Formats: sequence, C-alpha cells, structure tokens
Amino acid sequence: MRKVSAFLSGVILGGLLGSLLALLLTPVPGKTLRQQAMDYFDHITSEVRRASAERRSELEGELQKLRQTSVKLE
Repeated sequence: MRKVSAFLSGVILGGLLGSLLALLLTPVPGKTLRQQAMDYFDHITSEVRRASAERRSELEGELQKLRQTSVKLE
C-alpha cells in the first residue's frame, strides 16, 4: 500500500510540475499567465476537495458497516 501511495504521489507531483513548466515556458504575457495559473490551481483545488469529500463519505459508510457488524458479533 505504501508503494502505491508513493507512486501516486509521484505521478501527481510530476503532473503538477510538468504543467507548471509548460505554463512558464509558454510565450504568454505575464498577466495572462498568472490568470491561467490561478485558474488551474483553483480547478485542481476544487477537484481535490470534491474527491476527498467523496472518499470521506465512502469511508464513513464503511466504518458504519463495520460498527454494525461488530455490534452483531457481541
């Protein structure tokens, strides 16, 4: 499990760095570049929040199932 999370972290970090470099090396005026970077950051932030809320909901459901199962065993 640790190897998978390390790999996924590397993929995400590599993607972000690659995107940042592409934005920095693109011949675009500074204001436009900053706006594009902020828009991209806002998009990524909202996606991460959405995914974390979804995963939290899934884990809470699993925890509830486990709690119900443990009560039945007692």
